[in-house]
Amino acid sequence: MPFAVYAALTSTLLTVALIDYDHKIIPNTITLPGLVIGLGLSLWGLPITPLTSLLGILLGGVFFYLIALVSKGGMGGGDIKLIAMIGAFLGWQGAFFTILSGALLGSLVGVSLMVMGKKGRKDKVPFGPFLSVGAILFILWGDDLIHWYLNLLS
Repeated sequence: MPFAVYAALTSTLLTVALIDYDHKIIPNTITLPGLVIGLGLSLWGLPITPLTSLLGILLGGVFFYLIALVSKGGMGGGDIKLIAMIGAFLGWQGAFFTILSGALLGSLVGVSLMVMGKKGRKDKVPFGPFLSVGAILFILWGDDLIHWYLNLLS
């Protein structure tokens, strides 16, 4: 069952990434039902508890909401709902990993685009694709990457 769920989630994340890249929006018609489905599947079908799913929703959603408030438009509502949906499926650990890896990937791409002269500091770059890649990395190799990182610290 988890394989089918994660395959469907991966397809959804790829769809969201492409829509956000092309149109600079993340549709509520994808993220809101996905959030409910992820939380529901934590009751049966996912290897996380409902509490872990709820904490994933709150960690991602509240953190990004606060960023949106502080940055006054630097974070879109679609990104907030996307990370909450990811947290519903992957729990707080997956949401945390997705935020960190998505920010790292987004920063690397953003700086590269500025160095190449294709974007300026004030230009907006959609964040959904980087969150989607971060979540997919967690689905595929999350445990291995976390253990590798923790071993670096010891």
